[in-house]
Amino acid sequence: MKALIFEEFGGPEVLQYKEVSDPIMKENELLIRMKAIGLNFADIYRRKGNYHLAGQPPYILGYEGAGVVEQLGKDVTTFKVGDRIAFADVPFANAELVTVPIDKVIPLPIDISFETAASVLLQGLTAHYLTKDSYKITANDTILVHAAAGGVGQNLIQIGKLLGAKVIGLTSSVEKSKAASTAGANFVFLYSEDWIEQIKDVTNGLGVDVVYESVGSTLLESFEATKVGGTVVFYGMSGGDPAPIDPRMLMDTSKTLTGGDLWNVLTSFEERKIRSTQLFEWIKDGKIKVNESTTYSLQDGAQAHALLESRISVGKILLIP
Repeated sequence: MKALIFEEFGGPEVLQYKEVSDPIMKENELLIRMKAIGLNFADIYRRKGNYHLAGQPPYILGYEGAGVVEQLGKDVTTFKVGDRIAFADVPFANAELVTVPIDKVIPLPIDISFETAASVLLQGLTAHYLTKDSYKITANDTILVHAAAGGVGQNLIQIGKLLGAKVIGLTSSVEKSKAASTAGANFVFLYSEDWIEQIKDVTNGLGVDVVYESVGSTLLESFEATKVGGTVVFYGMSGGDPAPIDPRMLMDTSKTLTGGDLWNVLTSFEERKIRSTQLFEWIKDGKIKVNESTTYSLQDGAQAHALLESRISVGKILLIP
């Protein structure tokens, strides 16, 4: 099979499109012919060597995608050849063929395209658990979404709105603020402005009920923007490590700091099925809109990486085998 591989850490130029051995399927796995692959910042971090990689080169990136079942392991009885499936956390996805363990399979409805699934699963399921598990949004909550123009950010805005919340977004540019507004944010402020004061102005001086904090370096400011008794959900640090939090501050203000990680939630086939089914229903009902993706052929993966790393793209980038 053909795959996008790299043999040393570095920039996009280390990526190569080459013939490699087909994956060896285990008894509890399905062999999937890939139709669409989601590109994520984690792929960039792995390519650079920021994340630990097991094994020896050549390495194959990619964890998210969708395709068609080509072969079944002998212990697999609930799927058949030709079924449409997707996944959000299976390695080596940047290839024509991928083996997927049965417990990580996400059934793909006929009215959800391969491209949509590869665009929305990782970011959409992240937004789903953040708004259902980390902090359960209720009607009349006011929520603050960091990096509101990003994939998770836009999903958080849309889910927050359909659950009845008022949503405030933070972005780094006027152009990105337009994407957050289009997603449904009631207010969008810029990091370059005095956004804490602006948030206080639109919340009658109280602050928000919950902050979805994915930047990291802004953690202390997020607490300043949170009302007494409010919550900060920390789930990423794209802008750098967070400063230590003083427990005394939490006690004095009755505020809560909680963490979130998708892999602590997607612990079984049933969890994946239940959560993805609701996400797909929201998409089919038009309650969540998936932006048009930018697509590259898998063999042009280096160009796709360069675009994502530039941070000028809006919407998902897909690789098509």
